[in-house]
Amino acid sequence: MSLSRRSMLKVSGAAAVAAAGGPRVQEAAAQEAVRGEPGSWGWVRNLFDLTPDSVHMSAMLIASHPRPVRQAIEEHRRGLDLDPVRYLERNNNRLTAAARQAAGDYLGVHSSHVALTDSTTMGVGLIYSGLRLRPGDEVLTTFEDYYVTHESLRLAAERTGASLRRIALFDSVEEATEDEIVSRITSAIGPSTRLVALTWVHSSTGLKIPVSSIAAAIGEVNAGRDEEDQILLGLDAVHGFGVEEETFFDLGCDFFMAGCHKWLFGPRGTGIVAISERGLAAVRPSIPSFTDDAVFTAWLKGADAPPGGNSGPRMTPGGFKPFEHIWALPEAFALHGQIGRARVAARTHDLAGLLKEALGELSGIAVRTPRDPDLSAGIVSFDVEGTHPDAIVSRLRRRGIVASVAPYAVPHVRLTPSMRNSQDEIEQVAAALREIA
Repeated sequence: MSLSRRSMLKVSGAAAVAAAGGPRVQEAAAQEAVRGEPGSWGWVRNLFDLTPDSVHMSAMLIASHPRPVRQAIEEHRRGLDLDPVRYLERNNNRLTAAARQAAGDYLGVHSSHVALTDSTTMGVGLIYSGLRLRPGDEVLTTFEDYYVTHESLRLAAERTGASLRRIALFDSVEEATEDEIVSRITSAIGPSTRLVALTWVHSSTGLKIPVSSIAAAIGEVNAGRDEEDQILLGLDAVHGFGVEEETFFDLGCDFFMAGCHKWLFGPRGTGIVAISERGLAAVRPSIPSFTDDAVFTAWLKGADAPPGGNSGPRMTPGGFKPFEHIWALPEAFALHGQIGRARVAARTHDLAGLLKEALGELSGIAVRTPRDPDLSAGIVSFDVEGTHPDAIVSRLRRRGIVASVAPYAVPHVRLTPSMRNSQDEIEQVAAALREIA
């Protein structure tokens, strides 16, 4: 099925596209005009310096910086190299605030509710290690969640005396349904459950859980609880962030943790955490912040830190950073805004759908990712009968196709088509796997 018949959205014209982006996005549009209509998918692909002799389906691991992000990083790197102290003094507060504002605008949340981190791992660790849990409280997660969630919760339970429990979300991921997933979570909630910690899109199987439905079900439980006993919803969101259209409030979670150097194609070594009002009251910082002026000013005056009043800036770890990468975050958000979040989502889902269809027609291949687009995003996981996933990845790479293996006890091969890929590349993958399988 051609992509044009799968509801691919068209660009509205070069002038409108360029106007939607920031200065560096507009500059990139001008530079790339001869290599694709600005805003077209060919133009998007040409923003990346990816080797042309390979099919790069590795968006879920680490980003290649698109041109506007590269240019912003280089501008700030050069400024720091030429005059590091004065460039930092002139720009740090302003540009860091701009990065937080861009993240807040993208997620539809006030920037004061956004913390800047280095990665998803740092964000998950900051939130779960800082959660105000009591002895006897329970944190609930799933067997299908990743090591980072499991280990952060284990350490939090060990520190606070809370208990940790895991449940299975489904019997078969290929046959999982929204009702089954929501029901299993709500059925597992008990009187002492204080936190439900989940992952938006599973990096093992590519399952996308129905977060908003889960949040609504938890809200019904919370309606009958006192404030101090209400359940918080935490979300490792990295494999939906930069793919899906939902805002923070659409999802209904309290904690949204994601790295920016995957599907957003943001600067490597950057991440964000968005926190609800209730979440801010339930978590405390664990690393000193230089972004929260109130705390630092109190220290300078020899006074106690102001009580309460937690915020995204206060939750942002301090210290010297790769500033040029943090300051280039607005360009990544501007590029997604220029292309259009609905178009990015449609492109990613359509390519993933085409890939699942193609793999499903090959004998000896079992697709593990749900076919339902409401229960999947950009990750496509599969197995080849009788062959270890590592061997399949090696064979694909010899054919110029960059895949990866899920780092889980039960591994799968993963291919992750994104907005920088094409239908032709889907067909190349299918042809290669037809030979391999």
